[in-house]
Amino acid sequence: MVAPRAVWKGFLKVGSVACSVKIIGATSESSKIHFKILNRADGLPVKSAYIDEETGETVEFENQVKGFELDKDDFIQVEPDEIKKLKLTSQHTLEVGEFVSLDDVDTRYLEKPYYLIPSDGVAAEPFEVIRKAMEKKKVAARSCVVLYQRGREVLIQPFEKGMLLTELRTPNEMTSEGSVFKDIKKTDYDPELLEIAGMLIDKKVTKFDPSKFEDTYEDALIAMIDAKRKGKAPPKPAPKPKENVVNLAEILRKSLAHEGGGAPKSKAGSSKRKSA
Repeated sequence: MVAPRAVWKGFLKVGSVACSVKIIGATSESSKIHFKILNRADGLPVKSAYIDEETGETVEFENQVKGFELDKDDFIQVEPDEIKKLKLTSQHTLEVGEFVSLDDVDTRYLEKPYYLIPSDGVAAEPFEVIRKAMEKKKVAARSCVVLYQRGREVLIQPFEKGMLLTELRTPNEMTSEGSVFKDIKKTDYDPELLEIAGMLIDKKVTKFDPSKFEDTYEDALIAMIDAKRKGKAPPKPAPKPKENVVNLAEILRKSLAHEGGGAPKSKAGSSKRKSA
């Protein structure tokens, strides 16, 4: 098995302590189905091209340049070498500015994970001391790094024998929860229903196990492609579920019974009043 390639090499710096590290991608798209765009007329692949909006002619790669639009059709051209000349500390150093409690991390801001490991034997000891101290204190480190020519805020936390580095979304990338939840009205509910729902949850509590994850969309794509390859009819789509909450108490009791649990006895018609 080929060792994964590092996407970044540099130094992890905490105070005066620095050790050489490398960042390795923690995710892979190799198992996903990828489509090519074909010409419907002859079934052959087509390729994308950049077209000049005014002349309609194809612009070859060597004539393409990045541009920032100041105003309508008014651009500043930015050359690749100009970007490379930007000297940022984060290009070669993960400098830790602060530590935060793991309990305080808002998971909405977590985006793409990477593994962080020492890059050589000399770095092993300081890396392990930093990792172990963070593990003991139950904290994560905040830093930033330049990956793929872009500066990215990151969170670093202990993970098994190494560390997990996760790209963070910025606040301007997030939709305010207030703007989404503002129209949700406070709803009264029967305490008995809450008790039944809690019992139903208890029956389904388990450990977080990613090995059980299924990509049902990917599975459906594979089944559809396999059927077309064999000249068979594609699989029938799954039926759309129907809303069935007419008597919530009855639905909850049936769900609990299906999971092998007994619901508490109804309190003098309280459920009937609520469902009515």
